[in-house]
Amino acid sequence: MSYDVFDVIIIGSGIGALVTATQLAVKGASVLVLERYIIPGGSAGYFEREGYKFDVGASMIFGFGQKGTTNLLTRALDAVNISLETIPDQVQIHYHLPNNLDVKVDRNYQTFLENITAYFPDERLGIRRFYDECWKVFNYLNSMDLLSLEEPRYLLRTFLQHPKSCLGLAKYLPVNAGDIARKYIKDPELLRFIDMECYCWSVVPADMTPMINAGMVFSDRHYGGVNYPKGGVGQIALSLVEGLEKAGGKIITSAHVTKILLEKGRAIGVKLASGDVFRASIIVSNATRWDTFGKLLTQEKMLTNENQWQQRYQKSPSFLSLHMGVKSDILTNNTECHHILLEKWEKMAELEGTIFVSIPTLLDPDLAPHGYHIIHAFTPHWLNEWDKLSQSDYEARKEAAADRIITRLEKIFPGLDASLDYLEIGTPRTHRRFLGRSDGTYGPIPRRKLPGLLGMPFNRTAVPGLYCVGDSTFPGQGLNAVAFSGFACAHRIGVDLRLG
Repeated sequence: MSYDVFDVIIIGSGIGALVTATQLAVKGASVLVLERYIIPGGSAGYFEREGYKFDVGASMIFGFGQKGTTNLLTRALDAVNISLETIPDQVQIHYHLPNNLDVKVDRNYQTFLENITAYFPDERLGIRRFYDECWKVFNYLNSMDLLSLEEPRYLLRTFLQHPKSCLGLAKYLPVNAGDIARKYIKDPELLRFIDMECYCWSVVPADMTPMINAGMVFSDRHYGGVNYPKGGVGQIALSLVEGLEKAGGKIITSAHVTKILLEKGRAIGVKLASGDVFRASIIVSNATRWDTFGKLLTQEKMLTNENQWQQRYQKSPSFLSLHMGVKSDILTNNTECHHILLEKWEKMAELEGTIFVSIPTLLDPDLAPHGYHIIHAFTPHWLNEWDKLSQSDYEARKEAAADRIITRLEKIFPGLDASLDYLEIGTPRTHRRFLGRSDGTYGPIPRRKLPGLLGMPFNRTAVPGLYCVGDSTFPGQGLNAVAFSGFACAHRIGVDLRLG
């Protein structure tokens, strides 16, 4: 069955997609979002089990600040007249690292610097200079509207309004965080700490993390701060959907797009697994680059620029996730919400090397039954460790992996195993199945050291009428980053459709 023609059809309902959709709907475009799962949000979604409300992905949320221009989640909700209560987190991460390096990243910048300097007193000046340079990048970003770098009039207008910021950012575009860190810091252990500071959100060390991204994260945690949405991370997507529908847009869940339709080389619609066809002037894919150009498009030959991109970037690992409900008395009164555990530096980027932990009920107790907490622990894993196993082997491997992770976490949370009330284990197969992402990946990472952000593609593709949004586009992974890509994508499409 074929339906009415829309201005824009968006495949998927991750945060980048929903920001694109809401921004276009308020401009007057007719927008349809098609989501394969039963709820929106993708890796920023949620699920409920036995009185627990679990976040699918991490609970560390940037973008809810109340000032500047980098508070992109606040701005996205404001655009559709939706407000969302948030809870500030005083500490971004509590690091538990090799050689008893135990550091808390306090919301207060000076306190954070003092916490690190206590371990590296001889590097006091270098620490200050590195993180101050991150602030320089952040202040450039925070002085201007963050829209499409593909739109010449925007670039000209922004340059005329903020010439210093534009020239400053241009200087940092080809630079990675490791390049700057080594200018100021010599201590190899401190440089490894900077690697972890990058790895915990970029999944690559500092030498491969763009300085612009690092400047945003390392500074915004002290500026707008980390703020958790009341009711869980899933509330962000639900609120954006509410705003989309208020603005006249439409979303259909359980709508699995299997093909992008082309006519004379131009994207003109999509086909669903049900056989239904929807048509639009513009198609936006929130799927990964690998899914978009390897599965949704049926061209016999990969487009040259996409092939080049895939030679520069590879899929990041997926995760093994443990969603746990635990008795609240195992946590001490000074336990922080977010933790990173690593016992050996050389294991940082290996399978099960780094363990990430979120305890969102420390901020919002209503997510769990009274007297219990949620602990979400996750660690990098690859699909090939899990694919093509028999069901019994799959379950046995899950249980063994969970035992290993819980045993390590006992160092931070003694008595964790005995306090378990509920445990759900997710693997890369789980992420592939429910999120529809190739190999369960959470986005692209460089195959080798690249010049900063210069290799990341923008929203337009080589296929006329087809755009991409999300973590496979500039500026990359992270909730605030994909919100940025959503603003940029909507801006570029708005200009192309000549919307007001």
